[in-house]
Amino acid sequence: MVRRAENGADLLDRESSKRVGALAGLWPFLRPYRTLLIAAILALVLTAAVALMLPLAVRRVVDNFGAEDGALLDQYFGAALGIAALLAIGTGARYLLVTRLGERVVADIRKAVFDRVIGMSPAFFERLMTGEVLSRITTDTTLILSVIGSSISIALRNLLLFIGGMALMLLTSAKLTGLVLLIVPLVIVPILTLGRRMRVLSRENQDWIANSSGNASEALLSVQTVQAFTHEGESRARFADVTERSHDAAQRRVNTRALMTVIVIFLIFSGIVGVLWIGARDVRAGDMTAGSLVQFVIYSVMVAGAVAALSEIWGELQRAAGATERLVELLQADDPVKDPASPVPVPRPVRGAIVLEGVRFAYPSRPGALALDNLDLAIRPGETVALVGPSGAGKTSVIQLVQRFYDPDEGRITLDGVSLCDMARHDFRRELALVPQDPVIFAASARDNIRFGRLDATDAEIEEAARAAAAHDFISALPQGYDTYVGERGVMLSGGQKQRVAIARAILRNAPVLLLDEATSALDAESERAVQSAVDAMARTRTTIIVAHRLATVKKADRIIVMDQGRIVAQGTHESLVAENGLYARLARLQFTDGEAA
Repeated sequence: MVRRAENGADLLDRESSKRVGALAGLWPFLRPYRTLLIAAILALVLTAAVALMLPLAVRRVVDNFGAEDGALLDQYFGAALGIAALLAIGTGARYLLVTRLGERVVADIRKAVFDRVIGMSPAFFERLMTGEVLSRITTDTTLILSVIGSSISIALRNLLLFIGGMALMLLTSAKLTGLVLLIVPLVIVPILTLGRRMRVLSRENQDWIANSSGNASEALLSVQTVQAFTHEGESRARFADVTERSHDAAQRRVNTRALMTVIVIFLIFSGIVGVLWIGARDVRAGDMTAGSLVQFVIYSVMVAGAVAALSEIWGELQRAAGATERLVELLQADDPVKDPASPVPVPRPVRGAIVLEGVRFAYPSRPGALALDNLDLAIRPGETVALVGPSGAGKTSVIQLVQRFYDPDEGRITLDGVSLCDMARHDFRRELALVPQDPVIFAASARDNIRFGRLDATDAEIEEAARAAAAHDFISALPQGYDTYVGERGVMLSGGQKQRVAIARAILRNAPVLLLDEATSALDAESERAVQSAVDAMARTRTTIIVAHRLATVKKADRIIVMDQGRIVAQGTHESLVAENGLYARLARLQFTDGEAA
């Protein structure tokens, strides 16, 4: 169940982040909000400019402490107060604009990723755990929100302070500025060296977080099975192992970042102390005024703080670059099953003729094991065909391919003479109604679960479908009837009740092709008879494919297809197949008495 994060090829064959430039992948999401972005940049530039003006005002105040004209000193203090007000307003505006921009962009990214993933074929999810997808939508987008809403604006502001501060330091004292510049190479080396290490560790940390989320999701979605087999301890140990690996990767990243911060800050402020010592000697020698030295020191502190902030933010930007790569990979991920560039319209009206011609198919996760081997099957409009055979014979694979969840490796499948590959999946799937073996019940009301079959259905149509599926009585007996919340995955319903809700959903869809994959397997004998009558009534007016192990449910089928090892080994009616004394007859003898089998 656990996929190791270091085996990135097992997830999406992705490469490690090489540069912060990967953040350019956010531009398509920023582009629609250019006005907001420009306003945020203007506010950012304003606050940086105002911050750089403040030391000039301080210099005037310091140099005029001894002035006889008190009004002039008052003016300098007033100017300093005005600059502080501008700085406060600009900072507030910058925070408001960049935070609003970040929230908007991240919301768009989350929607875009979900929109992309929800349309992916099951083949895609054979290579990527659902929990990892959820981690990318949540954890990775949270990182991006932090960067857009805070880190990038802080980085740009500090970059402007660094550039402007260095320029004003040069104007204030070229000598002292030259001494400061001697320190820069000492600061850049650890930033580049440790920054490269940070990039690798950040990506590893994010991969393990996604792995942890995937592991937890898998275990919690199967919590009853885990508890039934008393595997709680193993699940806890497995989750703890993945979580600890994530923690260890995070700890290595934190340690590296802390080391980088210590080195950079020590070097910067050691340099400032040294420069201040030399400056103080120049003031005593009369080579510069006290105000100039104070101005230079303030600019030095601003530049040093900017460099320190940039060194810290660099790590955040690298983490966000990795997160951006992961999200862009999802948005650009290749779906093995694609719609054609110019889809052919679905034939109208749909008659329901389904033909499989020379179909060979193996699941992507098991390429060496053929699920279907050169299968030829033609189903006439309105015909009820039952697929029977031992487990692994390929029955459910036929259902999967007819819905085009996968494409055959060879051969083709047509609906009313048109290849499924030539039509848009969304279009022809509207003509299909499915009752799966494991019915999916959503965390909603019973009414909404049935309405899932056709969203524009009226309450009367929903109740009519429930009656046809023998579900009306038990739904009416629920505390709030059809409006009763049935819990996540339908935990408030029994297995048979879930299956009847799924059948009602398919009845409500009223599609010309009906796919039943063990649709009555969880029903008791009485409910099965009631549901079977509803299924028989539906089957009279539509093409129906039934997958069943219980042969009693397929005795009335127009044609029974016996499958084994991905091939058709026999076909005919119940009576003719029993008379052939082949595989079907052996299966029948296992389920019926001799009198019933005959």
